[in-house]
Amino acid sequence: MPDSKQNRAVWPQLRRILLPTDFSGCANYALPYAAAIARATKATIICVHVVETVVPAVGYSGLAEPLPLADISEQLEDSAEREMPKLTECDECTGLDLEEVIVHGDPAAEIVRVAAEREVDLIVVSSHGRTGLGRIIFGSTAEAIVRHAACPVIVVKPTEQDEDSD
Repeated sequence: MPDSKQNRAVWPQLRRILLPTDFSGCANYALPYAAAIARATKATIICVHVVETVVPAVGYSGLAEPLPLADISEQLEDSAEREMPKLTECDECTGLDLEEVIVHGDPAAEIVRVAAEREVDLIVVSSHGRTGLGRIIFGSTAEAIVRHAACPVIVVKPTEQDEDSD
């Protein structure tokens, strides 16, 4: 009989878990999973929100005067600063070590960058569950994270009922 020590899987120590959020209902599906894993492993959860870069629209917008891009970007960041504490103060997070990070840029690229920079051991992300044309048009942030992250990624999918309500 082979030595049982050789057959045992080596479990990595989870110290930091990255939880990306866009504050949507769908993004919240990953929160209970990240919280349960963090509680079981005594890991820190790093909640990250990416303020997407605002690109000016080309052509006629119907507005008499376009809104300054700096103002829109600032409003998005202010909104993120208001929403982040609501996320981290939820019941599931009680007693957990949490950090809040807000960055700017392309969501998938920034999430992968923050994961590498913070040396996270696991990313827990929600998938919006889009298929077909919606996925082609909007792309898949979760898929890009899985493809490019150096650490394991858990993708939490919405239930079929929740997908239908989006």
